[in-house]
Amino acid sequence: MRILFLNDLWDPRIGSSVRQMYSQSELLRADGHETVIVSTTPERALVGRATVEGCQVVRLHSDYPLRFRAWKSLRNRTLLGALRAFYAEWKPDVVHSHLIHTHLSYAALTEARAAGAGVVFTAHDSMTYCYQKLDCFHGGAAHDYELRDYRAQWQKCLPCQRFRYRPGRNAAIAAVLARDVDRFTVVSDELGNAVRANGIRVDRTIHNALRLQQDLPSAQAVAAFRAKFKLEGKRLIALGGRLHVLKGVVQLFQMLSVLRDEFPELRLLVLGKEDVYRREFEAAAQALDVDDLVVPTGWLDGAELAAAYAALDVMVSPSICLETFGLINLEAMEHSKPVVATTYGGCKEVVQDQVTGLVANPFHVREFAERIATLLRDHELRAKFGAAGRRRLEEHFTMHRLHREFLEEYELAREAAQRRQATAAAT
Repeated sequence: MRILFLNDLWDPRIGSSVRQMYSQSELLRADGHETVIVSTTPERALVGRATVEGCQVVRLHSDYPLRFRAWKSLRNRTLLGALRAFYAEWKPDVVHSHLIHTHLSYAALTEARAAGAGVVFTAHDSMTYCYQKLDCFHGGAAHDYELRDYRAQWQKCLPCQRFRYRPGRNAAIAAVLARDVDRFTVVSDELGNAVRANGIRVDRTIHNALRLQQDLPSAQAVAAFRAKFKLEGKRLIALGGRLHVLKGVVQLFQMLSVLRDEFPELRLLVLGKEDVYRREFEAAAQALDVDDLVVPTGWLDGAELAAAYAALDVMVSPSICLETFGLINLEAMEHSKPVVATTYGGCKEVVQDQVTGLVANPFHVREFAERIATLLRDHELRAKFGAAGRRRLEEHFTMHRLHREFLEEYELAREAAQRRQATAAAT
C-alpha cells in the first residue's frame, strides 16, 4: 500500500502524534509499504521535500494569525492547490490524517477522497468539536469538578472564544468527517465518549504507543544529570511536555506547598521550555512560596531526557483539561516509574489505579498530594508499581500493536475507496 500521512507538524521532536507517525512509518516501510508525510511550515526556506528519519516529507507553506483558525481550519486555500497536485502525483491508497486543524485544514480530507484514497482520521485531541483543550466539562466547584458534560454548546463556546467564535464551525467539521472519512479512530475510550457526545461517529479506539529504547540510562548518566541540576540527595517528581495552565501547573504548585513540610528535600522538575516557565508560571510558584522547590530544566530530548526520567521517584500528570491520552505516562513507565495521574480523559486507561500508579482529581489538591506522598514514603510500593507499569507498557502499548491495528484500518479504508470507484464506474 501507499500511505500518505497528514500532519501540520513535521518535527519528530515535537508532539506525541509526530513521534508516533515516524515510528509507524518506519514499520510500514519495513513491511514493504510506501509512506510519505505531508506537513506545513511557516518558513519559506523549509518549503519543499526532505527526508526526515528515513521518511519522505513534503512541507507546504502556511502562516497566518491564529485568531483566524476557526475559519482557516475548514479550508486553507493557500495550500490546497499544492496538496491536490501532490495527491495526483503520488496516488496514495490511504490518507491517514493526524493533526490538521490549524494549517492543512479539514478540506484536505475532502481532497483525499476525491483523489480516490481511503481516508483514516485519528483524533488526538478535542479540536473536532472544541476550539482548544477542553476544560469546561467538569462543572466547576458547583459539581465538585466531577461532571463529564462533553457537549459543545454556543452558550459555553461564545463566552470562551468571543471574537474567535465562528457559528457553524463544529457542524461544518462534523459534515466533512461524516462524508469524507472512511475510518475514524481515537486515542482513548474517554476521548471517544466526548467525540460521540458531539454527534461524531467513532469507529475504533487505537491507544497511543511508544517505541521502546534499546538502552536505558546508566547509573552514571543519572548521577551526571542530578549533578548538573544540583539534585544530589533530592526526591524528584516531574511535570513534562508543553507547559500550559491546563496541564495543572498551578494545582501542582499548591500540592508542593502541602508536601514540603513532610518532604523538605522534594524537588519538582519542570521538563519544558524554561522561558515559558519564567514568563507564565514562576510568579505563581513565588506566590505560593514553593519556587525554591521548582527546578526548570529547559527543553530536554534524547539521552538527557531519558536520564531525567530515570532519576525520578514519581511522575505526575495533573491535567485539569480532558487529557486525551498522556504519552508522558508511557515514557515514565518505560523507565519503571510510578505515575500519579489525573482522572480526566484517557490517563486512567494507561495508568491503572493501585497497580501501575495512582489516580486522583487534581482539583482536589490535598487528595492528589496525598497520592504523591503515599509513593514518596514507600520505596517498595514505587518499585512494585514501576515494574507493573513497565510490564503493562510492553504488553499493551508497543508500536507493533499500534502498527498492526492501523493496518487493519487501512485495509478497511482502502476497501471503502475501491467500492466507491466500482460504483462510479458502473454508473
